[in-house]
Amino acid sequence: MSFLQFAYRNVSRNKRTYAAYFLSSAFSVMIFFVCTLFIFNPGIRESIMYPIVMQTMITAVCVMYLFLFFFVLYSVGSFLASRKHEIGIWLMHGMTKRQLHRMIFLENMLIGTGAVVAGIASGLVTGKLFLMIGSLVFGVPSIPFRLTWEALALTTGAFAVLFLIISMCTSGLLRNLSLIELFQAGRRTKLAPKGSAWLSATAVVLIVAAYGFAATTSVSDLYVRMLPVTAMTVAGTYLLYNHAGVWLVERLQKKRGLFWKKTNIVTLSNLSYRLKDHARMLFMVTIVSTVSFCAVGVSASINTLSEQFHNDYPAAVSYLAKDGNPAEGEHLQSIQRELLAKGLHPRILQFPVKNILVAPEGSGSDPEVLSVISLSSYERAIRMAGLSHGEQPLTGSDALALVSSERDRAFMNARPLAVHAVTGGRLHLKEIGYTRHVAVPEHLLRTDLRQMDGYTSGLVVSDELFGRLESRAGTDRYTAFYVDDFRKTLGVANTLADSGEVRFSENRGFTIAVSGTLYVLQMGAYRAMLFAALLIGTVFFIAAGSFLYFRLYADLDYDRRQYAAMAKLGLTDKELSRIVTRQLALLFFVPIVLAVIHSSFAFIALQSLFYLSIALEMGFVLLCFFAAQVMYFFFIRFHYLRNVRKKLL
Repeated sequence: MSFLQFAYRNVSRNKRTYAAYFLSSAFSVMIFFVCTLFIFNPGIRESIMYPIVMQTMITAVCVMYLFLFFFVLYSVGSFLASRKHEIGIWLMHGMTKRQLHRMIFLENMLIGTGAVVAGIASGLVTGKLFLMIGSLVFGVPSIPFRLTWEALALTTGAFAVLFLIISMCTSGLLRNLSLIELFQAGRRTKLAPKGSAWLSATAVVLIVAAYGFAATTSVSDLYVRMLPVTAMTVAGTYLLYNHAGVWLVERLQKKRGLFWKKTNIVTLSNLSYRLKDHARMLFMVTIVSTVSFCAVGVSASINTLSEQFHNDYPAAVSYLAKDGNPAEGEHLQSIQRELLAKGLHPRILQFPVKNILVAPEGSGSDPEVLSVISLSSYERAIRMAGLSHGEQPLTGSDALALVSSERDRAFMNARPLAVHAVTGGRLHLKEIGYTRHVAVPEHLLRTDLRQMDGYTSGLVVSDELFGRLESRAGTDRYTAFYVDDFRKTLGVANTLADSGEVRFSENRGFTIAVSGTLYVLQMGAYRAMLFAALLIGTVFFIAAGSFLYFRLYADLDYDRRQYAAMAKLGLTDKELSRIVTRQLALLFFVPIVLAVIHSSFAFIALQSLFYLSIALEMGFVLLCFFAAQVMYFFFIRFHYLRNVRKKLL
């Protein structure tokens, strides 16, 4: 028997233990390969969505690859730790350290090669299905299946390098262990686990504090709190499993009425050891599941922004000519011709936009440019969009801060109403509130959108005050084209804006926003993010499940001996099922429930960024993941009980 055959038989004989790790790796390779099929597919390169698809899929590939590196490293290291006694036997029979390292390297490469082959084969079988789903998600015509050499080479090469590096690294994990330590691995008498009351209290304080900060987060301090809250949650979760869980079980064991009731003595005694032994695994499952839930949940929630698109872009085509632009007439005629060619008969609105110089009262800073429109212009724009304005008449120096996007409403509570001192006079424009609707889309006006700094994108003032204002920075002209179905404007004014938009900051003679084109790009971006998040989240979730599977089957021989001994003392099959079900339920659902709670508070914090409620999307995502975990639990419970009972027959 050759050395390669010896390594192969070691893997095949431990196939039950390696099953989840192999399937998780193969599934990850398949998803990676499918993403590369999108990236290198020639059928999508001509689509307007190609830049979005490219950026999204490359991000997904990088995130998956980085995660899989640590997943494979942790898994292989755990497998070696569970085989220390077996390795000790090999060394005792004359295997050298060099041969041991070679054998570990060959075993890892055999599993890795098998996972790559199985993953690519599965990708070839399911690739067309994923491409069909992708074409529906991205809103592009049917994507043909093309097996490009770039996709095949990138997948094969990336995972060959990954498994090669992991194989070279893991062979050194057993370097400093003596023969006696290898033989005693897993057979030493375990000391009763002890949980620290102080560290348990610290865990609770950290998690409760993190939840409190998340629940009270506003849009102004979300990014400031994000890192500390995440660190507190991670540290608190780690201490919770390492100390608080064990400490709680110790308290339950002291309650004799509960501890001595039926099979609780076995369940609680085993649970204390399992929590201590599996603390790191449970911690990793919780964190990985939380990341998975948040990734999918946020992407699903972002899609709610599409519901407010019409409010953000009330006109089908919005065009603003900067002061003195000689090409304004030609551009407007071209836009109108293209709309008529599409069978659209636009309703046209024009009004001036004055750019004045102001400074926030009492700031002492240099003057800033602020765009101003009249109240009558705002009301006409809202009526043309089919909306009701409802704003009260403005008098004196009162002004309304011009909302340029529905997303801006999340910043309203954080942004104080300002008073602007007009340069060159004693006039002060006092903000008394915000407009109810968007009259001019964001990024078209000269003022930068900087709500977090106390600025606004523009003001609405009374007609009388608008006539008295001096436009020291020039007067622009805004033209809006309204049609019945803005989606039909896809591709209009491509010669002016091939991506549907030209912003004021681009230093061109005009700004423009084509609603149909922007709608397709925005919806495609949201759907691409959701599609990629689902792929990544599924990989994370399956990896978390494989951690649980491995820990259970790594301890299967020990559990068999334990339950066989109890069976001789009169343990019935019904009692065995009850004990196993309770222990598995705790291992499966404690981390998943904690991950759901973590994710819920994360979503509460993220809600501050959204004007619309994202509770429905969040609940649906969490419910789907929880249902998948329940099905996985019953699947593992059935097979685990069957394997345990084999020793008892």
